[in-house]
Amino acid sequence: MNVFLKLTRTELKLAVREPMFAFFVLLFPTILVGILGAIPSFRKADPALGGLRVIDLYVGIAVVLSLAFVGIQVLPAVLATYREKGILRRLATTPVQPAKLLAAQLAMSMISAILSAGLVLAVGRLVFDVQLAEQFAGFVLAFLLSAAGVLAIGLFIAAVVPNGKTGNTVGTLLFFPLMFFAGLWAPREVLPAVIQRIGDFTPLGAAERALHETMTGDWPNLLSVTVLVAYVVVFGTLAARLFRWE
Repeated sequence: MNVFLKLTRTELKLAVREPMFAFFVLLFPTILVGILGAIPSFRKADPALGGLRVIDLYVGIAVVLSLAFVGIQVLPAVLATYREKGILRRLATTPVQPAKLLAAQLAMSMISAILSAGLVLAVGRLVFDVQLAEQFAGFVLAFLLSAAGVLAIGLFIAAVVPNGKTGNTVGTLLFFPLMFFAGLWAPREVLPAVIQRIGDFTPLGAAERALHETMTGDWPNLLSVTVLVAYVVVFGTLAARLFRWE
C-alpha cells in the first residue's frame, strides 16, 4: 500500500507538471462553464428546457467533459507510452510490479476527475447559482459508474494500440463524437429524439443523462445505469485479457 501511494503521488505530480494536462483536465471544464455562464441568455430559464437554464445543463456536461479528457485522451496515451518505452517491462523485474503502476495511474485519473468536477460544481453554484445535485447519493453513484465506464474504455484503447502517439490519436477520434452525444455542442434536450436515443447507448451520453437526472432530484435511470455497467464489464474484461506489459 505504501508503494501504491507513492506511485499515485508521483503520477499526480508528473501529470500536474504537464501544461496540457493541467489546462484541459483540471481547468478547461470550469473555464467552459465560466464562458457559457457569462452569456446573459444562458442564465435565463428556457421553457424548451423544462424551465431550466442552459448553464444548468452545461455544468453536468462539463463534469462529463472532465471524465472524457482523463479517460479517453490522457489514460490511453500515458499507458501506451509507458509500455512503448519499456517502463512496464523494467518494473516487472523490481519489487514494484507493473500492475501497481497501472493501479496508480487509474487512481490518479480518478482523483483528477474528482478535482475537476468539484471545481466545476463549485463555480457553477457560487458564480451562476446552479443548484447542486438534489439527489446527492444518486449523483455520486452516477459519477462513479461514469468514471468506471470511461476508464474501462481508456484501458481497452491502451491495451490494443502499439504506442502512445496512436493512443492519443484514437482517443481524439473517439472524443469528439462521444462528446457530441453528451451534449457538448448543443444540450441533449434540444437534439432530435433519434439523436438523444442513440446518445443513451453511448458512454458519455448515458453519463450525462444520469448526472442530469440526479441534479434535478431523481435517481439515475435504469437504462443509463445498465449501459454504464455494460461498458465497465465488457471493456474492462477485454482490457484485462488483451493488455500487454511489453
